[in-house]
Amino acid sequence: MKSKWSDKEAKSYIARYGKQKVNADIALRVYTSRLLGRDPELVLHGGGNTSVKTRLPDMMGRQTDVLCVKGSGWDMADIEPAGLPAVRLDPIRELRALSALSDEDMVNVQRINLLDAAAPNPSVETLLHAFLPHKFVDHTHSSAVLAVSDQPDGDAICRRLFGDSMGYVPYIMPGFELARKAAEVFEADPGVDGLILDKHGIFTFGDSAREAYERMIEKVSLAEGRVRRGRRKVFAAARLPAKIAPLAEVAPIVRGLCAVPGPGEAAAQRVVLDFRTSRAVRNYVDGRDVGRYSQTGVVTPDHTIRTKNWPVILSAPKAGELDAFRAAASRAIYDFSARYARYFARNNKRAGGIKKALDPMPRVVLVPGLGLFGVGQNKKAAQIAADIAESTVGTITNAESVGRYQCVGEADMFDMEYWSLEQAKLGKETEKALARHVVVVTGGASGIGLATARAFKAEGADVVIMDRDRKTLAAAATGLGVQGIVCDVTAGASVRAAFARVAEKFGGLDILVSNAGRAWQGRIGEVGEKVLRDSFELNFFGHQRVAQAATAIMRTQGHGGVLLFNASKQALNPGADFGPYGLPKTATLALMRQYAIDHGADGIRANAVNADRIRSGLLTESMISSRASARGLSPADYMAGNLLGREVVAADVARAFVHLALSEKTTGSLLTVDGGNIAAAPR
Repeated sequence: MKSKWSDKEAKSYIARYGKQKVNADIALRVYTSRLLGRDPELVLHGGGNTSVKTRLPDMMGRQTDVLCVKGSGWDMADIEPAGLPAVRLDPIRELRALSALSDEDMVNVQRINLLDAAAPNPSVETLLHAFLPHKFVDHTHSSAVLAVSDQPDGDAICRRLFGDSMGYVPYIMPGFELARKAAEVFEADPGVDGLILDKHGIFTFGDSAREAYERMIEKVSLAEGRVRRGRRKVFAAARLPAKIAPLAEVAPIVRGLCAVPGPGEAAAQRVVLDFRTSRAVRNYVDGRDVGRYSQTGVVTPDHTIRTKNWPVILSAPKAGELDAFRAAASRAIYDFSARYARYFARNNKRAGGIKKALDPMPRVVLVPGLGLFGVGQNKKAAQIAADIAESTVGTITNAESVGRYQCVGEADMFDMEYWSLEQAKLGKETEKALARHVVVVTGGASGIGLATARAFKAEGADVVIMDRDRKTLAAAATGLGVQGIVCDVTAGASVRAAFARVAEKFGGLDILVSNAGRAWQGRIGEVGEKVLRDSFELNFFGHQRVAQAATAIMRTQGHGGVLLFNASKQALNPGADFGPYGLPKTATLALMRQYAIDHGADGIRANAVNADRIRSGLLTESMISSRASARGLSPADYMAGNLLGREVVAADVARAFVHLALSEKTTGSLLTVDGGNIAAAPR
């Protein structure tokens, strides 16, 4: 590991934050925190913490000794000065004299000593930072350090590796007891550069930001060197089927089986998946002894709130035998949840029976022959679980190269998983109406499609927009912050590839908004056959292709779904010279109802929106002007030519799609969004 310290960058941080009246100590603390936080070999997703002891004015302007330490909810990778709440140092240090301190009292005393009452809660390891005398203190969960310490004789290995340059602290859960023990170890040998916390990570410290940071790099490099000296051949491979089923066929099965049980009789809560594979991941999940080393426990207890203490291992999915894979996977996940229930019961009894069980479903799924899945309530949570799982693969592989992987015991893992201060890191925000749902919107790069994608995202869904125009799609996806997938709905191969990509990326889908279309015109007695065929390919068969692909995934998942079609008033109120567009739209309305009839038993609802006079790719400005002129109206008056006298916009149509998605007992329905047009009202 190489130091990334730059004098030029350090000065730029001091200058940048100096303009915001942030002192140099805090500016440098931000700089080196980011250097550490942006290296996944050191820190992942809110892990680790850093601090600096400095002086700041209180409300009366008096210069006060404070500890600025990472706050809850902040990630070191992009931390700002606001993420380093200032705590009065002297009252915090006085706690060292206590023989015991409850978690509640610890949090309380830290909060009442904040300079700013609105600041985030200081780190659960604030006292450890405070009890050490150094100006700058850094803490990471270095993968290499964990690889050498997560051993039956980890303490001895670390002592041989680091010698007397480091102090050694036995495993204790974060909080007052760990802070006091770490201070005792340091005071017994105050010449050390840092501390190795058994099964938990590494602290380094110094009188300057650079000294503390570069000591971290130096010690981690020593651990990396020890790992490199380990044995090369780590895992013997298990025997796998000659041909493994495709990821796109496996992922929806896994997603459906991992749905979290809902309270009472409520339907299961969906999850989202994130898949990872690589040579290292395959070497791990395909190992003959994966049932041993993957089930030992997390590499550091801090990870348990994201991944639970062990993953579920599924059988290798043999191509052409997915029914057998589903049956075996169902048993494995059931066994996982039963094992988790027993683990909870044992340890909750030890804890006095006061804990409330978390859901028993896995957060990491290992699939020999393919790779691993992270599981979460949305794509971000699934990615976090997958990131930690992928890092765990590397850490355990390295640990097994050094000796034999061994982490903390079950009781310690439980205490960390059910520690209120650890659970608080996840937050308690109420989920939005369409959280846990994956939504696909075709024709999603502009007009009604883009407005619809925006509306579903606002309701908490993970959204995929599909469009045939790669450039427009890329710009729209980037601007909205969603996944974009190129798809030409008139080409079967393109549709199959696009929906396979959705399954691979998210594990499946829940809601399809089939929106792609184009308004061909022409008098029906004169129009050429090619125009009609082209219109039917897009405006009817395009809907059928994507609905069929979505239905296949939904049925595989086994928890229903929603098909939403963008119909047209042409299906009910045909307009002159619009037969090439209206005829396939009429067929699409019938298509929606057929899906409602044929797949209601699968829990799949099908509905449509009938919109009219919407500015979009279908109704261009030139078409609006032409139609308005033919009626002797201004374009604005033409667009508001309905019973309400108000123009209908793309966002109105988008809200109608969201409404239908949320209407759990509505199927086969056509919802009109046109401001009032009696001629187009369903009869």
